[in-house]
Amino acid sequence: MSLSVHTSSITSLPLLARGKVRDNYAVGEDRILMVASDRLSAFDVIMGEPITGKGILLTQMALFWFGKLGAICPNHLTGEDPLSVVTEAEKPQVKDRSMLVKRLKPVMIEAVVRGYLAGSGWSEYQASQSVCGVKLPAGLKNASKLPEPIFTPAAKAAVGEHDENISFETAANMIGDELATRIKAISIALYKAAADFALTKGIIIADTKFEFGLDADGALVLMDEVLTPDSSRFWPAETYEAAFQAGKNPPSYDKQFVRDWLEQVQVNGRPWGKQAPAPVLPADVIEKTAAKYREALQRLTA
Repeated sequence: MSLSVHTSSITSLPLLARGKVRDNYAVGEDRILMVASDRLSAFDVIMGEPITGKGILLTQMALFWFGKLGAICPNHLTGEDPLSVVTEAEKPQVKDRSMLVKRLKPVMIEAVVRGYLAGSGWSEYQASQSVCGVKLPAGLKNASKLPEPIFTPAAKAAVGEHDENISFETAANMIGDELATRIKAISIALYKAAADFALTKGIIIADTKFEFGLDADGALVLMDEVLTPDSSRFWPAETYEAAFQAGKNPPSYDKQFVRDWLEQVQVNGRPWGKQAPAPVLPADVIEKTAAKYREALQRLTA
């Protein structure tokens, strides 16, 4: 049984930041040790209970995709063993759930690509027949496949805040037109390659988000996590058609069990208000969520 890590404690390295899932530590001036914890956030609130093994599964899936997509865009991996930069006592917290990566200048937008209409994209389409300023055909339904994948960026938010959907023009104003155009093209190419491959394994990637950074020479580098159930909407292909005809999203390979439970749980006799602190997650919800992450990795890498 792997060690469950809700919050890592690496005292031999300076802590740079804790995100919703990852704890980042400085390794010299040019590298970062990224430790994927077993934390889970829902509705932008971090749950108190870890999903045992989730950080390992996320890391293995990200490494799988970095290896598969390297020809499209360079990534932040150094190729060095993360265990080489921590003490012997700290290795159990790091083993299999960490990446030793290049320290980059982050590009301050989320590069979101949608191949299907779901989530906030579906809500926006209903109101305006567009998503992030991209006009779409009339008559689409929830979970409709789009004629072509679309780039719908978001402005990054602080931990606990919601990322804000923005237009391409707004993104270009934030980071420059040339860089925004490059990120759009690369993001769509990454999505198409991943979605085509995943479909051969019976998984639909409805949408995903990428993050990029710039190295010291100004080269664009794919960073953070990539194409995991935390950053993507993965649907089992075999459930898609029935769900679509019913006007629903297929069941995702992600934290949907947690979201569903939180939507109906009562706290002091009233619905939880989606504010911290989160209710205590029951063991069966934790296990069902962990099983979904395991199934996604097994299907993709089988």
